[in-house]
Amino acid sequence: MHNHSGPCARILTYKPPRIAMSLLLTAGAMQLLLPAGLVQLPASIPGGIAISVTGFLVMLRAWWLFRIESTAVCPTAASTTLVTHDIYRFTRNPMYVGIAMMMAGLALATGALMIYAAMIMFCAVIDHSFCPYEEEKLAHTFPADYKEYAARVRRWL
Repeated sequence: MHNHSGPCARILTYKPPRIAMSLLLTAGAMQLLLPAGLVQLPASIPGGIAISVTGFLVMLRAWWLFRIESTAVCPTAASTTLVTHDIYRFTRNPMYVGIAMMMAGLALATGALMIYAAMIMFCAVIDHSFCPYEEEKLAHTFPADYKEYAARVRRWL
């Protein structure tokens, strides 16, 4: 396995939900400080709630499957089981998809452009830092099984 060091690897010391919360807090502050005409989009509270609740349920289901299989939820901890069934048949990263959906739902409910930006930044950080790290770790831990799984199921959706 490669040595993950340097400035890009430091992000791996943070938990993805904390990254999402930090981005949302920053986005909220920017939203308040910038002129409303520049950062306000049409909003849909019912649509935003529906997307956020769906995202929360997706994330919770994925988390629960990890708990049932007694494997680590933390991205940098050692994995003892490769979970490939249930919601993991549709995406290799349902927890991240769920968090992104919750952020997108909040953006839609508020119409806050900065929250959309925070969601995009979250996806970029996860896609360029966490996913490659986790994929390499899983390929090393479960060589044949992970290769087959990754060929069959997409990273996102």
